[in-house]
Amino acid sequence: MVQALAESECVSVEAYYDLVRRLARGFEKAHVEYAFTGALAASFYGASRTTVDVDVVVEVATGKGRAGLISALKSAGLVVDEREVERAFESGYGIARLRDSKTAYTVDVILSASKLAKRAGSVGGVRVFFQAPEDLVLAKLRMIKATVPRERAVKDEEDVKAILKFAKVDVDDIRKRAKKKSTLPLFESLVSV
Repeated sequence: MVQALAESECVSVEAYYDLVRRLARGFEKAHVEYAFTGALAASFYGASRTTVDVDVVVEVATGKGRAGLISALKSAGLVVDEREVERAFESGYGIARLRDSKTAYTVDVILSASKLAKRAGSVGGVRVFFQAPEDLVLAKLRMIKATVPRERAVKDEEDVKAILKFAKVDVDDIRKRAKKKSTLPLFESLVSV
């Protein structure tokens, strides 16, 4: 499972898990569809690794969904600047970085208008949802492609290899979608290693 230690101060793994549990409960209470992604999901599907933040994709398509999202984030104990969240919606970039009020962790909230493909799992004894491994691999491929210099993408490359090794993944689906996103050669280079 994920080992979570802040770089500037030692924060317990339990504090990290508590944040994840608070987020899951907040989303459930507000009826916001979510899926953890990033290092947390990569650790669920592959090999454990350290992280200093939580990445979560949320399905938000309407104004009502936005209000539910704000409610969920506040309920989870995040410091929520509603203008920052609104900018994430308006920018087209779709990511808001928020700070936890109880720890040194940050949460990257990735906004999605699409239905989320996800799988159930657990963190610290609480049932949560993780981004489907195929979507996670495709997201990692886009990150690797965009990272310059390429040496900085080593963790993402290792995540992809571990997910492919340890999780049940529809490789043909990944190939088909990677071809559309121009990341197929990159995917093939990681599969062949």
